[in-house]
Amino acid sequence: MRALVLLLGFYLVGLVLLGALGAADWWLIADSGHGIAALKVVFLSLVVGVPILQGMFAVRGPRFEPPADGVRVDEAQDPRLWAAVRRLAEQTGTRGPDEIYLVPAVNAAVYEKSRLLGLFPGRRVLLIGAPLLSGLDEAQLISVLAHEFGHYSHSDTRLGAINRRGFEQISRTVTTLLARSAARVEDERSKAEEKEARRVAKGKSARAVNTGSAGLSFRLAAKPFIWYGKFYVRVMRGTMRRQEYAADLAAARIAGRTATASALREIPVLDAAFGFYMQSYASLGAGAGLLPPQGEVYGGLHHLLQARSTELDEMRGKLPQEELSVYDTHPPIADRVARIEELPDDGREPGAAGSAIGLLTDPVAAFTALEQASLTPKALGMRRTADWEQLVHESMTAYAAEAARPLRKAVGEVTGGDGSFDSVLAAIESGALWQVADRLPRSAQAAAAKGRAAREFARPQLHGMLRNLTVAELVGRGAAHFELSWSDSALLRLHDASEEQLAGALDAAVADVPDTTGLRELLAPAGSTRAQEAI
Repeated sequence: MRALVLLLGFYLVGLVLLGALGAADWWLIADSGHGIAALKVVFLSLVVGVPILQGMFAVRGPRFEPPADGVRVDEAQDPRLWAAVRRLAEQTGTRGPDEIYLVPAVNAAVYEKSRLLGLFPGRRVLLIGAPLLSGLDEAQLISVLAHEFGHYSHSDTRLGAINRRGFEQISRTVTTLLARSAARVEDERSKAEEKEARRVAKGKSARAVNTGSAGLSFRLAAKPFIWYGKFYVRVMRGTMRRQEYAADLAAARIAGRTATASALREIPVLDAAFGFYMQSYASLGAGAGLLPPQGEVYGGLHHLLQARSTELDEMRGKLPQEELSVYDTHPPIADRVARIEELPDDGREPGAAGSAIGLLTDPVAAFTALEQASLTPKALGMRRTADWEQLVHESMTAYAAEAARPLRKAVGEVTGGDGSFDSVLAAIESGALWQVADRLPRSAQAAAAKGRAAREFARPQLHGMLRNLTVAELVGRGAAHFELSWSDSALLRLHDASEEQLAGALDAAVADVPDTTGLRELLAPAGSTRAQEAI
Protein backbone atom coordinates (compact mmCIF):
# COMPACT_ATOMS: atom_id res chain seq x y z
CA MET A 1 0.00 0.00 0.00
CA ARG A 2 2.84 2.36 0.82
CA ALA A 3 4.49 1.65 -2.54
CA LEU A 4 1.25 2.30 -4.42
CA VAL A 5 0.55 5.53 -2.51
CA LEU A 6 4.06 6.79 -3.23
CA LEU A 7 3.64 6.03 -6.93
CA LEU A 8 0.26 7.75 -7.02
CA GLY A 9 1.83 10.71 -5.25
CA PHE A 10 4.04 11.27 -8.27
CA TYR A 11 0.99 11.48 -10.52
CA LEU A 12 -0.65 13.82 -8.03
CA VAL A 13 2.33 16.20 -8.15
CA GLY A 14 2.19 16.16 -11.94
CA LEU A 15 -1.56 16.78 -12.04
CA VAL A 16 -1.29 19.66 -9.56
CA LEU A 17 1.42 21.30 -11.67
CA LEU A 18 -0.55 20.81 -14.87
CA GLY A 19 -3.67 22.13 -13.14
CA ALA A 20 -1.80 25.20 -11.92
CA LEU A 21 -0.49 25.88 -15.43
CA GLY A 22 -3.97 25.41 -16.89
CA ALA A 23 -5.57 27.69 -14.30
CA ALA A 24 -3.02 30.41 -15.00
CA ASP A 25 -3.63 30.10 -18.74
CA TRP A 26 -7.41 30.26 -18.27
CA TRP A 27 -7.13 33.37 -16.11
CA LEU A 28 -4.88 35.12 -18.62
CA ILE A 29 -7.11 34.21 -21.59
CA ALA A 30 -10.30 35.23 -19.74
CA ASP A 31 -8.75 38.62 -18.94
CA SER A 32 -8.55 40.14 -22.43
CA GLY A 33 -6.33 42.93 -21.18
CA HIS A 34 -3.20 40.79 -21.35
CA GLY A 35 -3.26 40.36 -25.16
CA ILE A 36 -0.03 39.08 -26.77
CA ALA A 37 1.61 38.54 -23.35
CA ALA A 38 -1.13 36.07 -22.46
CA LEU A 39 -0.48 34.08 -25.64
CA LYS A 40 3.23 33.93 -24.86
CA VAL A 41 2.56 32.61 -21.36
CA VAL A 42 0.10 30.03 -22.68
CA PHE A 43 2.68 28.84 -25.22
CA LEU A 44 5.34 28.64 -22.49
CA SER A 45 3.04 26.61 -20.22
CA LEU A 46 2.42 24.16 -23.06
CA VAL A 47 6.16 23.79 -23.65
CA VAL A 48 6.72 23.13 -19.92
CA GLY A 49 3.70 20.82 -19.64
CA VAL A 50 4.84 18.43 -22.40
CA PRO A 51 7.80 16.89 -20.48
CA ILE A 52 5.59 16.58 -17.40
CA LEU A 53 3.04 14.61 -19.40
CA GLN A 54 5.82 12.50 -20.92
CA GLY A 55 7.16 11.70 -17.47
CA MET A 56 3.72 10.68 -16.26
CA PHE A 57 2.62 8.49 -19.14
CA ALA A 58 5.42 7.82 -21.60
CA VAL A 59 7.86 5.88 -19.39
CA ARG A 60 8.22 2.19 -20.07
CA GLY A 61 8.11 0.00 -17.00
CA PRO A 62 11.53 -1.21 -15.77
CA ARG A 63 12.62 -4.51 -17.23
CA PHE A 64 15.31 -6.88 -16.10
CA GLU A 65 18.15 -7.41 -18.54
CA PRO A 66 20.69 -10.21 -18.08
CA PRO A 67 23.90 -8.82 -16.58
CA ALA A 68 26.23 -7.79 -19.38
CA ASP A 69 29.24 -8.88 -17.33
CA GLY A 70 27.72 -12.16 -16.12
CA VAL A 71 27.57 -15.71 -17.43
CA ARG A 72 24.56 -17.99 -17.19
CA VAL A 73 25.00 -21.14 -15.10
CA ASP A 74 23.63 -24.15 -16.93
CA GLU A 75 21.95 -26.78 -14.75
CA ALA A 76 23.35 -29.64 -16.82
CA GLN A 77 26.90 -28.38 -16.26
CA ASP A 78 26.59 -27.45 -12.56
CA PRO A 79 23.92 -29.76 -11.07
CA ARG A 80 25.27 -29.45 -7.49
CA LEU A 81 24.78 -25.69 -7.38
CA TRP A 82 21.32 -25.95 -8.89
CA ALA A 83 20.37 -28.76 -6.50
CA ALA A 84 21.47 -26.65 -3.51
CA VAL A 85 19.46 -23.69 -4.80
CA ARG A 86 16.32 -25.77 -5.38
CA ARG A 87 16.62 -27.38 -1.95
CA LEU A 88 16.96 -23.96 -0.38
CA ALA A 89 13.85 -22.74 -2.23
CA GLU A 90 11.86 -25.63 -0.74
CA GLN A 91 13.14 -24.83 2.76
CA THR A 92 12.26 -21.18 2.32
CA GLY A 93 8.81 -22.06 1.06
CA THR A 94 9.08 -20.13 -2.16
CA ARG A 95 9.54 -20.69 -5.87
CA GLY A 96 13.16 -20.99 -6.92
CA PRO A 97 14.91 -19.03 -9.65
CA ASP A 98 14.53 -19.87 -13.31
CA GLU A 99 17.99 -18.53 -14.17
CA ILE A 100 21.29 -18.27 -12.30
CA TYR A 101 24.10 -15.95 -13.36
CA LEU A 102 27.67 -15.83 -12.13
CA VAL A 103 28.91 -12.22 -11.81
CA PRO A 104 32.30 -10.66 -10.92
CA ALA A 105 31.23 -8.92 -7.69
CA VAL A 106 31.07 -9.60 -3.95
CA ASN A 107 27.32 -9.72 -4.05
CA ALA A 108 24.26 -11.89 -4.44
CA ALA A 109 20.94 -10.56 -5.67
CA VAL A 110 17.53 -11.67 -6.87
CA TYR A 111 15.26 -10.20 -9.51
CA GLU A 112 11.85 -11.05 -10.84
CA LYS A 113 10.53 -10.27 -14.32
CA SER A 114 7.11 -9.47 -12.92
CA ARG A 115 4.20 -7.96 -14.84
CA LEU A 116 1.80 -5.08 -14.14
CA LEU A 117 4.05 -3.45 -11.54
CA GLY A 118 4.65 -6.71 -9.72
CA LEU A 119 1.00 -7.68 -9.32
CA PHE A 120 1.68 -10.80 -11.37
CA PRO A 121 4.79 -12.95 -10.80
CA GLY A 122 7.30 -13.70 -13.54
CA ARG A 123 10.61 -15.42 -14.21
CA ARG A 124 13.03 -15.26 -11.31
CA VAL A 125 16.75 -14.59 -11.65
CA LEU A 126 19.50 -15.22 -9.09
CA LEU A 127 22.92 -13.54 -9.31
CA ILE A 128 25.85 -15.10 -7.43
CA GLY A 129 29.17 -13.28 -7.15
CA ALA A 130 32.19 -15.38 -8.10
CA PRO A 131 34.18 -14.08 -5.07
CA LEU A 132 31.50 -15.53 -2.77
CA LEU A 133 32.20 -19.00 -4.16
CA SER A 134 35.94 -18.52 -3.58
CA GLY A 135 35.72 -16.93 -0.15
CA LEU A 136 32.77 -18.53 1.64
CA ASP A 137 32.18 -22.06 2.81
CA GLU A 138 29.00 -23.86 1.80
CA ALA A 139 27.18 -23.03 5.03
CA GLN A 140 27.94 -19.33 4.64
CA LEU A 141 26.90 -19.31 0.99
CA ILE A 142 23.64 -21.09 1.85
CA SER A 143 22.99 -18.35 4.42
CA VAL A 144 23.61 -15.63 1.81
CA LEU A 145 21.28 -17.32 -0.66
CA ALA A 146 18.67 -17.91 2.04
CA HIS A 147 18.74 -14.16 2.67
CA GLU A 148 18.05 -13.54 -1.02
CA PHE A 149 15.27 -16.13 -1.05
CA GLY A 150 13.77 -14.29 1.91
CA HIS A 151 13.25 -11.40 -0.50
CA TYR A 152 11.41 -13.81 -2.79
CA SER A 153 9.18 -15.21 -0.06
CA HIS A 154 8.35 -11.72 1.26
CA SER A 155 7.41 -10.55 -2.27
CA ASP A 156 10.12 -7.89 -2.11
CA THR A 157 11.16 -8.56 -5.70
CA ARG A 158 7.62 -8.20 -7.00
CA LEU A 159 6.66 -5.09 -5.05
CA GLY A 160 10.04 -3.58 -5.82
CA ALA A 161 8.81 -3.09 -9.38
CA ILE A 162 6.38 -0.46 -8.12
CA ASN A 163 9.15 1.43 -6.36
CA ARG A 164 11.44 1.22 -9.37
CA ARG A 165 8.67 2.46 -11.66
CA GLY A 166 8.05 5.54 -9.50
CA PHE A 167 11.75 6.30 -9.12
CA GLU A 168 12.36 5.99 -12.86
CA GLN A 169 9.43 8.23 -13.71
CA ILE A 170 10.52 10.94 -11.28
CA SER A 171 14.11 10.71 -12.56
CA ARG A 172 13.01 10.85 -16.19
CA THR A 173 10.77 13.88 -15.59
CA VAL A 174 13.44 15.82 -13.67
CA THR A 175 16.15 14.94 -16.19
CA THR A 176 14.02 16.06 -19.13
CA LEU A 177 13.03 19.36 -17.51
CA LEU A 178 16.60 20.21 -16.49
CA ALA A 179 17.93 19.20 -19.92
CA ARG A 180 15.51 21.58 -21.63
CA SER A 181 16.45 24.30 -19.17
CA ALA A 182 20.14 23.75 -19.96
CA ALA A 183 19.39 23.89 -23.69
CA ARG A 184 17.60 27.23 -23.27
CA VAL A 185 20.51 28.60 -21.21
CA GLU A 186 23.01 27.46 -23.83
CA ASP A 187 20.96 28.97 -26.63
CA GLU A 188 20.75 32.29 -24.76
CA ARG A 189 24.49 32.20 -24.05
CA SER A 190 25.28 31.67 -27.73
CA LYS A 191 23.12 34.64 -28.69
CA ALA A 192 24.72 36.82 -26.00
CA GLU A 193 28.24 35.83 -27.09
CA GLU A 194 27.45 36.67 -30.72
CA LYS A 195 26.10 40.04 -29.59
CA GLU A 196 29.24 40.79 -27.57
CA ALA A 197 31.43 39.72 -30.48
CA ARG A 198 29.71 42.32 -32.64
CA ARG A 199 30.31 44.95 -29.93
CA VAL A 200 33.99 44.12 -29.81
CA ALA A 201 34.20 44.24 -33.62
CA LYS A 202 32.89 47.82 -33.43
CA GLY A 203 35.65 48.74 -30.99
CA LYS A 204 33.51 48.63 -27.86
CA SER A 205 34.55 46.87 -24.66
CA ALA A 206 33.18 43.37 -24.06
CA ARG A 207 30.66 42.83 -21.27
CA ALA A 208 30.07 39.75 -19.14
CA VAL A 209 27.70 37.29 -20.77
CA ASN A 210 24.42 37.10 -18.89
CA THR A 211 21.81 34.44 -19.73
CA GLY A 212 19.19 36.11 -17.55
CA SER A 213 16.16 33.98 -16.73
CA ALA A 214 16.59 31.60 -19.66
CA GLY A 215 15.22 28.14 -18.81
CA LEU A 216 13.82 29.36 -15.46
CA SER A 217 10.34 27.99 -16.12
CA PHE A 218 11.73 24.48 -16.65
CA ARG A 219 13.84 24.69 -13.48
CA LEU A 220 10.84 25.88 -11.47
CA ALA A 221 8.71 23.04 -12.86
CA ALA A 222 11.41 20.52 -11.86
CA LYS A 223 11.56 21.74 -8.23
CA PRO A 224 8.40 19.97 -6.97
CA PHE A 225 9.53 16.70 -8.56
CA ILE A 226 12.98 17.04 -7.00
CA TRP A 227 11.46 17.64 -3.57
CA TYR A 228 9.04 14.75 -3.97
CA GLY A 229 11.81 12.55 -5.36
CA LYS A 230 13.91 13.07 -2.22
CA PHE A 231 10.92 12.23 -0.04
CA TYR A 232 10.13 9.23 -2.23
CA VAL A 233 13.66 7.84 -1.98
CA ARG A 234 13.82 8.35 1.79
CA VAL A 235 10.61 6.39 2.32
CA MET A 236 11.51 3.74 -0.27
CA ARG A 237 14.99 3.19 1.17
CA GLY A 238 13.52 2.90 4.66
CA THR A 239 11.30 0.10 3.39
CA MET A 240 14.29 -1.57 1.76
CA ARG A 241 16.25 -1.51 5.02
CA ARG A 242 13.35 -3.19 6.83
CA GLN A 243 13.28 -5.80 4.07
CA GLU A 244 16.97 -6.52 4.71
CA TYR A 245 16.34 -7.13 8.41
CA ALA A 246 13.47 -9.48 7.55
CA ALA A 247 15.60 -11.34 5.00
CA ASP A 248 18.37 -11.74 7.60
CA LEU A 249 15.86 -13.40 9.94
CA ALA A 250 14.80 -15.73 7.14
CA ALA A 251 18.45 -16.66 6.57
CA ALA A 252 18.97 -17.36 10.29
CA ARG A 253 15.86 -19.56 10.35
CA ILE A 254 17.02 -21.62 7.37
CA ALA A 255 20.82 -21.65 7.69
CA GLY A 256 21.21 -21.10 11.43
CA ARG A 257 22.20 -18.13 13.54
CA THR A 258 25.93 -18.93 13.58
CA ALA A 259 26.30 -19.40 9.82
CA THR A 260 24.28 -16.26 9.11
CA ALA A 261 26.28 -14.06 11.47
CA SER A 262 29.51 -15.56 10.13
CA ALA A 263 28.51 -14.84 6.52
CA LEU A 264 27.58 -11.24 7.37
CA ARG A 265 30.96 -10.75 9.04
CA GLU A 266 32.71 -12.24 6.03
CA ILE A 267 31.12 -10.06 3.36
CA PRO A 268 32.95 -6.75 4.12
CA VAL A 269 36.22 -8.65 4.61
CA LEU A 270 35.78 -10.45 1.30
CA ASP A 271 34.81 -7.20 -0.42
CA ALA A 272 38.00 -5.49 0.75
CA ALA A 273 40.14 -8.52 -0.13
CA PHE A 274 38.63 -8.81 -3.61
CA GLY A 275 39.17 -5.13 -4.37
CA PHE A 276 42.80 -5.36 -3.25
CA TYR A 277 43.31 -8.58 -5.20
CA MET A 278 41.92 -7.15 -8.43
CA GLN A 279 44.06 -4.03 -8.17
CA SER A 280 47.32 -5.57 -6.93
CA TYR A 281 47.32 -9.03 -8.50
CA ALA A 282 44.74 -9.71 -11.21
CA SER A 283 45.50 -6.46 -13.05
CA LEU A 284 49.19 -6.30 -12.09
CA GLY A 285 50.37 -7.08 -15.62
CA ALA A 286 47.81 -4.97 -17.48
CA GLY A 287 50.30 -2.16 -18.08
CA ALA A 288 52.69 -4.68 -19.61
CA GLY A 289 49.96 -6.33 -21.70
CA LEU A 290 49.78 -9.45 -19.52
CA LEU A 291 46.96 -11.34 -17.83
CA PRO A 292 46.99 -14.26 -15.39
CA PRO A 293 46.32 -17.79 -16.70
CA GLN A 294 42.84 -18.69 -17.93
CA GLY A 295 40.31 -18.66 -15.11
CA GLU A 296 42.68 -16.99 -12.66
CA VAL A 297 41.57 -13.36 -13.13
CA TYR A 298 38.77 -14.05 -10.65
CA GLY A 299 39.68 -17.59 -9.59
CA GLY A 300 43.07 -16.62 -8.19
CA LEU A 301 41.45 -14.84 -5.23
CA HIS A 302 41.69 -17.97 -3.09
CA HIS A 303 45.53 -17.71 -3.10
CA LEU A 304 45.33 -14.31 -1.43
CA LEU A 305 42.70 -15.43 1.07
CA GLN A 306 44.84 -18.37 2.19
CA ALA A 307 48.09 -16.41 2.41
CA ARG A 308 46.58 -13.52 4.37
CA SER A 309 44.28 -15.51 6.65
CA THR A 310 45.73 -14.01 9.85
CA GLU A 311 45.33 -10.46 8.59
CA LEU A 312 41.77 -11.20 7.45
CA ASP A 313 40.91 -12.78 10.82
CA GLU A 314 41.72 -9.45 12.47
CA MET A 315 39.39 -7.68 10.04
CA ARG A 316 36.56 -10.12 10.81
CA GLY A 317 36.75 -9.17 14.47
CA LYS A 318 36.39 -5.45 13.65
CA LEU A 319 33.20 -4.79 11.77
CA PRO A 320 33.13 -1.51 9.80
CA GLN A 321 31.42 1.31 11.68
CA GLU A 322 29.15 3.01 9.17
CA GLU A 323 27.08 6.13 9.59
CA LEU A 324 23.49 5.34 8.63
CA SER A 325 22.03 7.60 5.96
CA VAL A 326 18.32 7.89 5.24
CA TYR A 327 19.22 7.14 1.61
CA ASP A 328 21.04 3.84 2.34
CA THR A 329 19.45 0.70 0.89
CA HIS A 330 21.04 -1.57 3.52
CA PRO A 331 21.42 -1.10 7.28
CA PRO A 332 24.99 -0.96 8.67
CA ILE A 333 26.56 -4.42 8.65
CA ALA A 334 27.51 -4.14 12.35
CA ASP A 335 23.85 -3.57 13.25
CA ARG A 336 22.75 -6.54 11.16
CA VAL A 337 25.33 -8.82 12.79
CA ALA A 338 24.36 -7.63 16.27
CA ARG A 339 20.68 -8.38 15.64
CA ILE A 340 21.46 -11.90 14.44
CA GLU A 341 23.86 -12.65 17.30
CA GLU A 342 21.24 -11.45 19.81
CA LEU A 343 18.84 -14.19 18.64
CA PRO A 344 18.38 -17.18 20.97
CA ASP A 345 20.87 -19.99 20.44
CA ASP A 346 19.31 -22.40 17.95
CA GLY A 347 21.78 -25.17 18.73
CA ARG A 348 22.97 -25.36 15.15
CA GLU A 349 26.69 -25.13 14.72
CA PRO A 350 28.14 -25.27 11.21
CA GLY A 351 29.70 -28.59 10.41
CA ALA A 352 32.90 -29.21 8.52
CA ALA A 353 31.57 -27.60 5.36
CA GLY A 354 33.96 -27.31 2.46
CA SER A 355 34.52 -24.28 0.27
CA ALA A 356 31.51 -23.12 -1.69
CA ILE A 357 33.62 -23.44 -4.84
CA GLY A 358 32.92 -27.16 -4.62
CA LEU A 359 29.37 -26.48 -5.80
CA LEU A 360 30.80 -25.82 -9.27
CA THR A 361 31.65 -28.85 -11.36
CA ASP A 362 34.56 -27.13 -13.12
CA PRO A 363 35.51 -23.84 -11.42
CA VAL A 364 38.25 -23.06 -13.94
CA ALA A 365 35.82 -23.40 -16.86
CA ALA A 366 33.21 -21.30 -15.05
CA PHE A 367 35.65 -18.51 -14.20
CA THR A 368 37.11 -18.61 -17.71
CA ALA A 369 33.63 -18.12 -19.16
CA LEU A 370 33.10 -15.24 -16.72
CA GLU A 371 36.30 -13.60 -17.95
CA GLN A 372 35.06 -13.82 -21.53
CA ALA A 373 31.79 -12.15 -20.51
CA SER A 374 33.16 -9.41 -18.25
CA LEU A 375 36.61 -8.35 -19.49
CA THR A 376 37.01 -5.71 -22.18
CA PRO A 377 38.10 -6.72 -25.69
CA LYS A 378 41.43 -4.99 -25.01
CA ALA A 379 41.99 -7.08 -21.88
CA LEU A 380 40.98 -10.30 -23.62
CA GLY A 381 43.59 -9.56 -26.29
CA MET A 382 46.44 -9.50 -23.75
CA ARG A 383 48.93 -12.32 -23.53
CA ARG A 384 48.25 -14.95 -20.88
CA THR A 385 51.15 -16.05 -18.71
CA ALA A 386 51.76 -19.69 -17.87
CA ASP A 387 51.51 -19.04 -14.11
CA TRP A 388 51.47 -16.29 -11.51
CA GLU A 389 55.26 -16.40 -11.06
CA GLN A 390 55.77 -15.52 -14.72
CA LEU A 391 53.16 -12.77 -14.51
CA VAL A 392 54.85 -11.10 -11.55
CA HIS A 393 58.39 -11.44 -12.93
CA GLU A 394 57.65 -10.14 -16.42
CA SER A 395 55.35 -7.35 -15.23
CA MET A 396 57.71 -5.96 -12.61
CA THR A 397 60.64 -6.17 -15.02
CA ALA A 398 58.70 -4.22 -17.65
CA TYR A 399 57.67 -1.58 -15.09
CA ALA A 400 61.24 -1.17 -13.86
CA ALA A 401 62.45 -0.61 -17.42
CA GLU A 402 59.64 1.85 -18.14
CA ALA A 403 60.28 3.81 -14.92
CA ALA A 404 63.91 4.29 -16.01
CA ARG A 405 62.96 5.63 -19.45
CA PRO A 406 63.23 9.37 -18.47
CA LEU A 407 66.77 8.74 -17.20
CA ARG A 408 67.77 7.01 -20.44
CA LYS A 409 66.32 9.86 -22.47
CA ALA A 410 68.03 12.55 -20.39
CA VAL A 411 71.41 10.83 -20.75
CA GLY A 412 70.95 10.68 -24.51
CA GLU A 413 70.15 14.41 -24.64
CA VAL A 414 73.16 15.38 -22.49
CA THR A 415 75.88 13.04 -23.80
CA GLY A 416 74.49 11.67 -27.02
CA GLY A 417 74.63 8.15 -25.57
CA ASP A 418 72.21 5.40 -26.49
CA GLY A 419 70.55 5.33 -23.05
CA SER A 420 71.92 1.89 -22.21
CA PHE A 421 73.06 1.00 -18.73
CA ASP A 422 76.72 1.39 -19.71
CA SER A 423 76.07 4.79 -21.30
CA VAL A 424 74.32 5.98 -18.13
CA LEU A 425 77.29 4.92 -15.98
CA ALA A 426 79.66 6.57 -18.46
CA ALA A 427 77.68 9.82 -18.18
CA ILE A 428 77.92 9.72 -14.39
CA GLU A 429 81.67 9.02 -14.56
CA SER A 430 82.16 11.93 -16.96
CA GLY A 431 80.68 14.35 -14.39
CA ALA A 432 77.38 14.88 -16.22
CA LEU A 433 75.15 13.54 -13.43
CA TRP A 434 73.64 16.86 -12.43
CA GLN A 435 73.20 18.01 -16.02
CA VAL A 436 71.23 14.81 -16.55
CA ALA A 437 69.21 15.59 -13.40
CA ASP A 438 68.23 18.96 -14.90
CA ARG A 439 66.61 17.14 -17.84
CA LEU A 440 64.39 14.92 -15.70
CA PRO A 441 60.71 15.76 -15.02
CA ARG A 442 60.51 17.92 -11.88
CA SER A 443 57.89 19.48 -9.68
CA ALA A 444 57.49 23.26 -9.67
CA GLN A 445 59.21 23.45 -6.28
CA ALA A 446 62.16 21.35 -7.46
CA ALA A 447 62.50 23.39 -10.66
CA ALA A 448 62.68 26.63 -8.64
CA ALA A 449 65.40 25.31 -6.32
CA LYS A 450 69.03 26.31 -6.86
CA GLY A 451 72.44 25.03 -5.83
CA ARG A 452 72.55 22.52 -3.01
CA ALA A 453 68.77 22.54 -2.60
CA ALA A 454 68.33 21.57 -6.25
CA ARG A 455 70.64 18.59 -5.79
CA GLU A 456 68.76 17.40 -2.73
CA PHE A 457 65.49 17.54 -4.66
CA ALA A 458 67.01 15.65 -7.59
CA ARG A 459 68.93 13.00 -5.62
CA PRO A 460 65.94 10.76 -4.60
CA GLN A 461 64.59 10.89 -8.16
CA LEU A 462 67.96 9.97 -9.62
CA HIS A 463 68.35 7.23 -7.04
CA GLY A 464 64.95 5.71 -7.88
CA MET A 465 65.39 5.82 -11.65
CA LEU A 466 68.92 4.48 -11.47
CA ARG A 467 67.71 1.66 -9.25
CA ASN A 468 65.03 0.70 -11.77
CA LEU A 469 67.56 0.82 -14.58
CA THR A 470 69.98 -1.36 -12.60
CA VAL A 471 67.27 -3.86 -11.68
CA ALA A 472 66.16 -4.16 -15.30
CA GLU A 473 69.77 -4.73 -16.32
CA LEU A 474 70.34 -7.34 -13.60
CA VAL A 475 67.20 -9.20 -14.64
CA GLY A 476 68.20 -9.02 -18.29
CA ARG A 477 71.58 -10.57 -17.46
CA GLY A 478 70.01 -13.32 -15.37
CA ALA A 479 71.44 -11.94 -12.13
CA ALA A 480 68.09 -11.21 -10.49
CA HIS A 481 64.42 -12.08 -10.68
CA PHE A 482 61.13 -10.96 -9.19
CA GLU A 483 59.41 -13.40 -6.86
CA LEU A 484 55.65 -13.74 -6.30
CA SER A 485 54.36 -13.19 -2.78
CA TRP A 486 50.68 -13.50 -1.85
CA SER A 487 51.30 -12.04 1.60
CA ASP A 488 53.45 -9.07 0.59
CA SER A 489 54.63 -7.05 -2.39
CA ALA A 490 56.64 -8.70 -5.15
CA LEU A 491 60.18 -9.41 -3.96
CA LEU A 492 63.38 -8.71 -5.88
CA ARG A 493 65.84 -11.58 -5.52
CA LEU A 494 69.50 -10.83 -6.35
CA HIS A 495 71.44 -13.98 -7.20
CA ASP A 496 75.01 -12.91 -6.42
CA ALA A 497 74.52 -9.87 -4.20
CA SER A 498 72.43 -8.49 -1.37
CA GLU A 499 69.88 -5.70 -1.25
CA GLU A 500 72.27 -3.81 1.02
CA GLN A 501 75.03 -3.99 -1.62
CA LEU A 502 72.64 -2.66 -4.26
CA ALA A 503 71.49 0.19 -2.01
CA GLY A 504 75.08 1.13 -1.15
CA ALA A 505 76.16 1.09 -4.78
CA LEU A 506 73.24 3.35 -5.75
CA ASP A 507 73.96 5.77 -2.88
CA ALA A 508 77.56 6.06 -4.06
CA ALA A 509 76.50 6.65 -7.67
CA VAL A 510 74.34 9.68 -6.81
CA ALA A 511 76.62 11.14 -4.13
CA ASP A 512 78.08 14.65 -4.47
CA VAL A 513 81.20 12.94 -5.78
CA PRO A 514 79.67 10.06 -7.77
CA ASP A 515 81.29 6.63 -7.69
CA THR A 516 79.99 3.90 -10.02
CA THR A 517 82.44 1.20 -8.91
CA GLY A 518 79.81 -0.62 -6.85
CA LEU A 519 77.32 -0.72 -9.72
CA ARG A 520 79.93 -1.96 -12.17
CA GLU A 521 80.93 -4.74 -9.78
CA LEU A 522 77.28 -5.78 -9.38
CA LEU A 523 76.92 -6.07 -13.15
CA ALA A 524 80.30 -7.63 -13.81
CA PRO A 525 80.22 -11.28 -14.99
CA ALA A 526 81.01 -13.71 -12.19
CA GLY A 527 84.09 -15.02 -14.04
CA SER A 528 85.69 -11.62 -14.51
CA THR A 529 85.14 -10.75 -10.85
CA ARG A 530 86.94 -13.92 -9.72
CA ALA A 531 89.81 -13.18 -12.13
CA GLN A 532 90.25 -9.69 -10.70
CA GLU A 533 90.24 -11.11 -7.16
CA ALA A 534 92.93 -13.63 -8.16
CA ILE A 535 95.12 -10.90 -9.67
